[in-house]
Amino acid sequence: MASYGANGLRPNGQRLGVTEPISLGGPTDDDVIKTRELEKYLENVGLYESQEEAVKREEVLGRLDQIVKGWVKTISRAKGLNDQLVQEANAKIFTFGSYRLGVHGPGADIDTLCVGPRHATREEDFFGELHRMLSEMPEVTDMRAVPDAHVPVMEFKFNGVSIDLLYAKLSLWVIPEDLDISQDSILQNTDEQTVRSLNGCRVTDQILRLVPNINNFRTTLRCMRFWAKRRGVYSNVAGFLGGINWALLVGRICQLYPNALPNMLVSRFFRVYTQWRWPNPVMLCDIEEGSFGLPVWDPRRNPKDRFHLMPIITPAYPCMNSSYNVSSSTLRIMTEQFQRGHEVCEEMEANKADWDTLFEPHPFFEAYKNYLQIDINAENADDFLNWKGWVESRIRTLTLKIERYTYNMLQCHPHPGEFSDKSKSFHCSYFMGLQRKKEIPAGEGEQFDIRMTVEEFKQTVNMYTRWRPGMEIRVGHVKRKNIPAFVFPGGIKPSRPTKSSSESRRFVEGNSSVSALAEASECKSSAEKPDEGKKRKRENDDIAPKCSVSLASSSGGGRNGSPVSTATSLMKLNHVDTNAFVEPRKDAVDIDMINLETPEVNETSQMSTLEAIPAPTIPSNFNEAESLAIEKIMSGPCGANKEPVPELDELEDNLGKANQVEFFGNSTKPSDEPAKSSPVVAIMNGATAAPSTSFATEDLEELEPSELAMPAPAPINPAAALKKPLIR
Repeated sequence: MASYGANGLRPNGQRLGVTEPISLGGPTDDDVIKTRELEKYLENVGLYESQEEAVKREEVLGRLDQIVKGWVKTISRAKGLNDQLVQEANAKIFTFGSYRLGVHGPGADIDTLCVGPRHATREEDFFGELHRMLSEMPEVTDMRAVPDAHVPVMEFKFNGVSIDLLYAKLSLWVIPEDLDISQDSILQNTDEQTVRSLNGCRVTDQILRLVPNINNFRTTLRCMRFWAKRRGVYSNVAGFLGGINWALLVGRICQLYPNALPNMLVSRFFRVYTQWRWPNPVMLCDIEEGSFGLPVWDPRRNPKDRFHLMPIITPAYPCMNSSYNVSSSTLRIMTEQFQRGHEVCEEMEANKADWDTLFEPHPFFEAYKNYLQIDINAENADDFLNWKGWVESRIRTLTLKIERYTYNMLQCHPHPGEFSDKSKSFHCSYFMGLQRKKEIPAGEGEQFDIRMTVEEFKQTVNMYTRWRPGMEIRVGHVKRKNIPAFVFPGGIKPSRPTKSSSESRRFVEGNSSVSALAEASECKSSAEKPDEGKKRKRENDDIAPKCSVSLASSSGGGRNGSPVSTATSLMKLNHVDTNAFVEPRKDAVDIDMINLETPEVNETSQMSTLEAIPAPTIPSNFNEAESLAIEKIMSGPCGANKEPVPELDELEDNLGKANQVEFFGNSTKPSDEPAKSSPVVAIMNGATAAPSTSFATEDLEELEPSELAMPAPAPINPAAALKKPLIR
């Protein structure tokens, strides 16, 4: 184990990180014991692959390296190069991601990069000849090429091992076998796709160079990846954090506690990031300008960088923010989970909790009373795979639009995974929890009309350039009691939430302000008859949730013209038929106004309710020295973003024209009829409200889901000021 001296430097004089370590203390006997328990726990839950699978992966990589070497000689000969150049022609396979970091699990795919010479083109040779060669091999299955992606990739299985293969075309005529792609000179005279493709390998290698102890880093990262997946915050495409983001966060903790074992590193991870003031960036090293003129993350120069909410900066040139997909809703969810993790670790130190408590799955379908259900389907396997990938990359924009049009008063929690109904072919569903922002006072019968926002999202999704007949998407509102059974383990829907679990107790504190305010009224009414109050609360929770839905009726099934929001057109919807999401009528209303009803409470009961919900503040028993050290880190030169900034306006004025365009596959035609829906949000109290038309219709900026994609350095035009929605 590499130890640090009293001055915080390695024996060679090197200091890792942009600041001094917080603590140089070594592990205690208790840390050693708990670290062994953690390693045993991770092994028992199946996070380590078998020796046979490890050997198989190495064989597949060796075979793939032979294939690309033969491929480059074939195309060199076909291009008329002389015999010497054909003989010297070479290509090389590199790995990155979880496999290169050494934290992959059984069945995980391998992120690979093929580096080729200057005469081996991406379009004709890589996606042409190499794709043909691989497709003809019997050991290659499930081949899928995505040449027009932000980071072009070929995905396939080789002898059952999933491979994601990128390509980088260097300016060299001959690729040496000992090529070091960590050198910045490798980027000279390369195109943008090559820079993005190389970035994965360069970042991964740099992370391993910047952590003080690789074994401790790997164990801690395995733990945090597993925790993030169990708690539902592992997904870059959904607006949370992906593999590279978690690696950078863990790497920074390893730098701040260089002599700590994984047990302590996990505890300090939650302690530090509970106290972290975003958008202060997390960096493993200083940002270097480089000599090739490539844009780097710098909020002082780049206006777009100032709007990033949770900057996690990659350590390899060109340094960039790897977490620009994070929205205000997903940042809120992650900070709540960090707070919960810190509390559990505090209990573990007092021997009041164990690793099972920390890794307890998040009860997503118990946490909210209102959800959006997004169903997609296609006619065949290939179309479904392409359609699914496209829709997944767009779902995050629905979160952004709902936040924008409700001024962050309606918060979204996208589930990072998909669910499949086994009785249907080429179909899957996504879910998004909805709740009012906790700081917003609840009004009686408050409604959020997001139908037009959803309709605009569907229009954007249907702009898919590879759309084919049969590719469909439906978005509908569903209450907690009507969640379809296929989302639950074994397809069996539980009768009611398990009230005895520790997670359910924590959920009451952390996830539903609507439920908390409703419980305040319950407490008030049950003061005289406590038994009846408890019984009525249980019955209402299962039979008639307080967060009801109002459906605005309009001609043509609510599809044509502006939605009508009047006292006579509002109908109470007490039941949602989940089958309607799969086989909808053409005139069915997909989305309805979400009505967050809150019983009237007096000041006394409301005050007691708010006091019962603990704010995510720093516990009083925090180590004062560590707290001061964290404050010093965030006040240093790396804290470029001092003031919280509003979320980046990712919407552009494209759809808001008088002449709407309807999309039918790859063809378009002007629409003579009124728009089916326009992005209008009406936030209303009571049973009546006037329709709001103060919003301009806007399209979504193309945002790629790649974890390491480099945002284009485009100038940002200030968005036109929007009028606030009508509040009555």
